[in-house]
Amino acid sequence: MESYQRSGLRFDVTDLGPSAPGTPAVLCLHGFPQDRSAYDGVAERLVGHDVRVLAPDQRGYSPGARPRGRRAYALTELVADAVALLDAAGAQRAHVVGHDWGGVVAWALAAWHPERVASLTALSQAHPAAMGAAVLRSSQGLRSWYVGAFQVPALPERVLASGGALARTLVRSELPEHLAQRYADRALADGAARLSAGIGWYRALPLGGRPVGRVTVPTTYLHGWRDPFYSRATVMGTARQVTGPFQRRTLDTGHWVPELEPDAVAAAVLEHVEADRMAA
Repeated sequence: MESYQRSGLRFDVTDLGPSAPGTPAVLCLHGFPQDRSAYDGVAERLVGHDVRVLAPDQRGYSPGARPRGRRAYALTELVADAVALLDAAGAQRAHVVGHDWGGVVAWALAAWHPERVASLTALSQAHPAAMGAAVLRSSQGLRSWYVGAFQVPALPERVLASGGALARTLVRSELPEHLAQRYADRALADGAARLSAGIGWYRALPLGGRPVGRVTVPTTYLHGWRDPFYSRATVMGTARQVTGPFQRRTLDTGHWVPELEPDAVAAAVLEHVEADRMAA
């Protein structure tokens, strides 16, 4: 499967590994301003273990799935896109992996549709409720300053598109230069429409909507101790949002866990896959 459709939108997908009925599926959700290639290293390590890897370019990142208006990027729509991919792939359940904004989608998918989620592996992204609780009692508010800045119409796109600013910003957050330049080039290749759509995820936040809620499925939370975007209170508070089996693992890295720590990600996912196989 190279793509799937939902509500007239077409999403590009990387689909690797066996697709026979009963094969464990792993759904990999990228963040901002990444794309599905963020999981290339993880996918390489998973496909040799009799699993199917599904990695979409999500809403706003796929050229055929770039609706206008911030309401189109509400979390409920992003989660529905992920459910539609599982339906199109014939996967009743999946081991879900999410990084950054993809982690927000993954947390919500696990909370709202636990029957579709065999396990959750959250990369960098803490539980949204833990972030919200930490904003007023830790450095989380300062660490998330860009969320407010992204609410300004048009200006963030102009700033990030000028003079290599987006690539430099990503490099400062410890993303290797060749990956930072690749993501920046893709974001700006079509007149910044893709960049604007990615920022649309942030602009949809003030619209509110359904709280994510607690997660009951087996969950592993992998985070880098040098990640500048999450306070200690946010990281530590995430465990209180999971009522199912939970593990937190601290990695010697920054924010970009799928690109820089594919071995650790693949190992965590495969632990869940094997546990699910044993329980079947």
